[in-house]
Amino acid sequence: MNKINGYTEEEATGLIEYIYTGKNAGKTLSYLFETYGKEHSRAKGSVRNYYYAFLKKQDDSRVKKILEGKNLSASSIKPFTDEETEELLGKVLEGRSKGYSVRRSIMEASGGDEKRMLRMQNKYRNLLKKQPEKVEKAAREAGMPETAFLQKRLEREIDALYARIAADLKRENERLRAEIDRLKGEM
Repeated sequence: MNKINGYTEEEATGLIEYIYTGKNAGKTLSYLFETYGKEHSRAKGSVRNYYYAFLKKQDDSRVKKILEGKNLSASSIKPFTDEETEELLGKVLEGRSKGYSVRRSIMEASGGDEKRMLRMQNKYRNLLKKQPEKVEKAAREAGMPETAFLQKRLEREIDALYARIAADLKRENERLRAEIDRLKGEM
């Protein structure tokens, strides 16, 4: 069985046809990734990642054949420069110090450009998740107390932990009740 990045040629052809047909019908890529994923028991993110990886394999003759006449392409990812990252952090923190939400701060920083706003929002989320020390440092330099800055994040993490613990305890409690009921039935 010939595979292209983990999909069989038939699966790859099916996905590309699905995307091509959907785009021509005016559907968004996000919608198409989600619906294709549901129909084929795959996660939306894995469908998206496969699609973009597939488009980048233009040197493979099988990929060229599947894409022939489809006019599907992916723009290259433009990484943030260090200066852009610092500017983004500065603008978000400045907005936060004025009491604005992160979303509003980013919206203002993007000048209303939706694509830029989404790009900035994703970068900020990634910074919070993968480089919190960088965000904390920028917050200190902007004169924001760390505790106030990270308070909501910490509260969300604690709430999520409590929810997971409660769900585990509930399942264990239900299991024990079922076991008690079974044992009572054996008496």
